[in-house]
Amino acid sequence: MSPSVPPPAFTDLLAGATRSAVHLEMRDAYAVDYESGPFAEWRRGHRHDPADRASWWRPWLGLVEETVARGVVIRRARIVSEPVSEYTRFLHSFTFTNVAAGELVRWLPRRRASELALPGNDFWLFDDRTIYWNHFTGDGVSAGGEVSEDPGALKLCAGAFESVWSRAVPHDQYEIH
Repeated sequence: MSPSVPPPAFTDLLAGATRSAVHLEMRDAYAVDYESGPFAEWRRGHRHDPADRASWWRPWLGLVEETVARGVVIRRARIVSEPVSEYTRFLHSFTFTNVAAGELVRWLPRRRASELALPGNDFWLFDDRTIYWNHFTGDGVSAGGEVSEDPGALKLCAGAFESVWSRAVPHDQYEIH
């Protein structure tokens, strides 16, 4: 896709998926506001109540539920350093909400990823035909997305995700270290 053409909205890409949407996350922290917002609330002791689905991360979880209801399998794999960062502890604490919405989530300790060929950026891969690259600054702030249908990149991302997925631990079995 030409750099002058803005990428399609992520929600449109997910809405267009018919079989699968996979997401590979490889950072130990993403931009968080230490003073306010969900991360700060978590640091002060807030935890999601499993019985209060309405309070969970919206509108994302609603979109996941709708997508899964259409028959699309959504898988998320996270490569994490151990001992994990405070941010990873935060992510882990509410990942049960993603699972409840229909995502399949696994965690891979970074030491077990050393022999894997991985792309340089986090990504979503839709139906093995469209990549949505997630670009971040060094501080973890989103630097925007980019869409690609390059055959070589598609092959790399599909293979990388499956390699990570096969080594990773399902969310309900992963213990924070």
